[in-house]
Amino acid sequence: MSEFQIRKDNLTHRIVDTDLSESDISAGEVLVKIDRFAFTANNITYAVVGDQFGYWQFFPPTGNDVKGWGILPVWGFADVVASNAEDVPVGERLFGYFPPATYLKMTPTAVSKLRWIDGAEHRSPLPSGYNAYRRVMAEPNYNKAMDDFRMLLFPLHITSYCLYDNLQDNNWFGAEQVVIISASSKTSIGLGYALADDQSAPKSIAMTSSRNLEMVNNLNIYDSTVTYDNLTEIDASKATVIVDMSGNGDVLGRLHKHLGDNMKFCSNVGFTHWEDGGMGPDFIEQRSEMFFAPSHIQKRIKDWGPEVFEQKTTAFMQSTISRSASWLKLTQLNGLNGLAEVYQDVCEGKVNPEAGLVVVM
Repeated sequence: MSEFQIRKDNLTHRIVDTDLSESDISAGEVLVKIDRFAFTANNITYAVVGDQFGYWQFFPPTGNDVKGWGILPVWGFADVVASNAEDVPVGERLFGYFPPATYLKMTPTAVSKLRWIDGAEHRSPLPSGYNAYRRVMAEPNYNKAMDDFRMLLFPLHITSYCLYDNLQDNNWFGAEQVVIISASSKTSIGLGYALADDQSAPKSIAMTSSRNLEMVNNLNIYDSTVTYDNLTEIDASKATVIVDMSGNGDVLGRLHKHLGDNMKFCSNVGFTHWEDGGMGPDFIEQRSEMFFAPSHIQKRIKDWGPEVFEQKTTAFMQSTISRSASWLKLTQLNGLNGLAEVYQDVCEGKVNPEAGLVVVM
């Protein structure tokens, strides 16, 4: 049994063998074998803001020399291989938040037909949405063939939906145009789908690199496209809202300076360290805000109730996944060693945006 650990201060990695076994589970616990998980730039964001938002706390690393090391959460599927928990049988398949590891010990609580919560004590202070696991075999339309698309896009497109809903709920912050930075990212594309489907939404402007320009244009979802080098082509006379997936201080600073008073609001989603002053003198901090999707999810569940929230997001997800299947190229990696081979490329943003990395354990 093994797990993929990350050095918190420099994001280097190692694979560590553990001594977890089926006989280790106590009353009320289960052991799951992780079957597969997705790995995207979103997981690197978890590492960059891990201390701010508690991402390192979900899965403490095991072993003797763990100081300074952590485990990045991933989205994937796992199967119950041993159970001492009532109502959770061996063979049950789960979708949710897992460590990049071979096995995980869990404590099912609040067990219902479609889901349960991992009640492990160290997870209780963390956002409940990340502690919930779908019992996929109980879903009426569950199709195992769609597992890879689901784990790749669900965690990203749920953020896309929340970003769209937040903009709409705030009347677009009075903007006539929405600039989406790093428009080739899967989260940006999900937001692009939402804006394209809403006739009342402001015009969308995709900002991307020259390398990804053709790919972004071929999506046919954004109203216009600019590259980072040509951002001054954006009409600065129009009220603008920015959704930033990159956290690139130079780009944000130049864009804020270009737009000036017409930069009405900037939602920071990606590798964002602007609170530490890393965005330069032209960054307008007072009209910028870190976006944390779990907080928006909790707000909407309170506003609408969990059933309505699930109906809205499921309908959105079904639409975006079906459309993404036309361009998303699934790439299977062989276990944790396969992940290690591409990990640095993901950190450095060298993976093609069309690639969907799937680690098969």
